[in-house]
Amino acid sequence: MFNKNDFGEDFTFGVSTAAYQIEGAFNADGKGESIWDKFSNQKGKILDNHNGNNACDFYNRFVSDLEIMKFLNIPNFRFSISWSRILPNGTGTINQNGIDFYNRLIDKSLELNIEPWITLYHWDLPQELENRGGWTNRDIVGWFSDYVEICAKNFGDRVKNWMILNEPMVFTGAGYFLGVHAPGRKGLRNFIPAVHHATLCQSQGARALKNILPKAQVGTTFSCSHLEPNTDSPKDINATKRVDALLNRLFIEPSLGLGYPINDLKLLDRIYSYFKPGDEQLLPFDFDFIGIQNYTREIVTHSYFVPLLNAKIIKADKRNVPKTLMNWEVYPNALYKVLKKYDAYPKIKKLIVTENGSAFHDAIFDGKINDEQRTDYLKSHLKVLLKAKNEGVKVDGYFVWTFTDNFEWAEGYYPRFGLIHTNFNTQERTIKQSGYWYKQFLQFS
Repeated sequence: MFNKNDFGEDFTFGVSTAAYQIEGAFNADGKGESIWDKFSNQKGKILDNHNGNNACDFYNRFVSDLEIMKFLNIPNFRFSISWSRILPNGTGTINQNGIDFYNRLIDKSLELNIEPWITLYHWDLPQELENRGGWTNRDIVGWFSDYVEICAKNFGDRVKNWMILNEPMVFTGAGYFLGVHAPGRKGLRNFIPAVHHATLCQSQGARALKNILPKAQVGTTFSCSHLEPNTDSPKDINATKRVDALLNRLFIEPSLGLGYPINDLKLLDRIYSYFKPGDEQLLPFDFDFIGIQNYTREIVTHSYFVPLLNAKIIKADKRNVPKTLMNWEVYPNALYKVLKKYDAYPKIKKLIVTENGSAFHDAIFDGKINDEQRTDYLKSHLKVLLKAKNEGVKVDGYFVWTFTDNFEWAEGYYPRFGLIHTNFNTQERTIKQSGYWYKQFLQFS
């Protein structure tokens, strides 16, 4: 069996989390309301009417959680900053208590020799900014840049690695087109401007960070789906191209100076109505790395019944394949294919797998959780990752999603992705077999 040494001395291993999914303390110490605070407390929005008000109580328990991380030999910790904990109204007065919390978190991580990796936006937009249009308001480019500058000035003396956005396709698609995520808006009239403004924030936020921290390693992260047509018919193949343009190319290609993939997805042509002079020059940014977040593959078929896209994804439970609790097919080769796909862009300097993991039913017997399926999932995905690296793919890191079971957005607390089990009633932590396996994997030197 391989171990971390096979990946080389400089390969980065860690775990990933997000503020709203773990912190709790939703209204503590001056924090403002976020769109997820509001959305998850509305009846019927989240599975079983769960909310993230308490989540894992990481805000109060971060010291003991970091000590578990240290025990598991995990050397890198990716977490996000809650914008509304820093700026309760999104702009204006800074909440010093929020600054102090993240300073304590960063300092404790470094004390334990855990390197902090910060994501600046992981979906929890301040509600006050949503009241002013949120991602559909072009002013968000300035709001976001100001927020980034505050984070850079307060944390940049100790934090070397930064990510600008987490999965912009998901927070614009699920939040501003389908309405299943916060803030719950629907339709192209919300989605298209949100896409353009998020793409501008992706590059302008990176510039704001680099202006203050020129030596920082700055990246951004994308949800990446390996797509295959259901049949070799021209209709299915063309449907897959359209879905690929939407899910995989929409945000990466503008950052590389290639523009939006309008030729393969005609519905995007209306995005030009939101352009202002100079936007084409603002969209590209030379990122130090690109974060790849992959969990599965998707099978695409042509569909007359899906307007504009004329394509739909055939879910795993309809295909009689191994699947997780998220109804995602267990298909390790998807990660390999995605890495090869993004590596083919010549302007990408480095890839880091910033999320990969799985949710299964976890049962505690005699105080132990033998989550063999998750352990096998991690092993099989690391195996194809090593294959890609050995073939010359410029991949340089791997972060497990996630450290502890947490609040999983619209699915609430049902799907458990953690290396550590969380009892959400008592907040007791129990390390799973997968966590002990990762500890062993990482201890080789």
